[in-house]
Amino acid sequence: MALTDNMKGAVLMTLSMAGFTLNDACMKALAGDLPLAQAVVLRGVLATVLIYLLGRGLGALRFDLPAREWKLIGLRAVAEVGATYTFLSALFNMPIANVTAILQALPLTVAMAAWLFLGEPLGWRRLLAIGVGFIGVLLIIQPGGSGFSTWSIYALGTVACVTFRDIIVRRMAKTTPSMTVAFLNAVAITLAFALLSWGEVWAPVDARSASLLALAAVFIFGGYLFSVMVMRVGEIGFVAPFRYTGMIAALVVGYLFFGDWPDGLTLLGAVIVITMGLFTLYRERVLARRG
Repeated sequence: MALTDNMKGAVLMTLSMAGFTLNDACMKALAGDLPLAQAVVLRGVLATVLIYLLGRGLGALRFDLPAREWKLIGLRAVAEVGATYTFLSALFNMPIANVTAILQALPLTVAMAAWLFLGEPLGWRRLLAIGVGFIGVLLIIQPGGSGFSTWSIYALGTVACVTFRDIIVRRMAKTTPSMTVAFLNAVAITLAFALLSWGEVWAPVDARSASLLALAAVFIFGGYLFSVMVMRVGEIGFVAPFRYTGMIAALVVGYLFFGDWPDGLTLLGAVIVITMGLFTLYRERVLARRG
């Protein structure tokens, strides 16, 4: 039976989230074997080459952009570097599912930031959903509780950086190729972490580390490839909720490979955040139909 475009989109979104989660697992497995900056640089070189080849193959790379777009790309790159640093710092020191659960707040924070800084409409229902969602985030990080650590703040820093990044993307011209932006950001991250590693003693890369780095590059490349493909099929309103399959993937990967399982409050918080995120997406779809 042939899949509809919406079902193809759902499958591609699920594969994209699985790719990103498996990349996270590979990077987490390198903790203690390689310094953070070294791991990011080596993965970055491989991922940059793969993204470049993909962009050239699709004919989607273009660099004759207006000065305004280069400025926005530069700002996005700064946000991406910050997100990479805070996320991997948290990931190296926290269960993968806990970090992923905190990141589920992104649809809520992006909607709030777009309302505050871009003047995008946000009705009382979505505002209420965002407020409830933030309560869910507090349940996940449990400030003052035994499960709270400095690394939870790093994960929240990732949410802030990615929110800033996505707001910048909304200011970009639709004619700016997403593949160009992804390639330039991959280059920026690699160079930034190369500078961070300056003066540090790099650890020797054994066969295990090399294999994990290669897998991480392939998985993050696959995650991006599927995320590009998903934009070409199906309705966004139908496909977008499948982003939350990343949380399921993180739970499975965390349990199978690292023996981690979140406590009850963390799971409850994740359910609240995801439910409010889904409600926000639903309201956006309803309003789009009315428009």
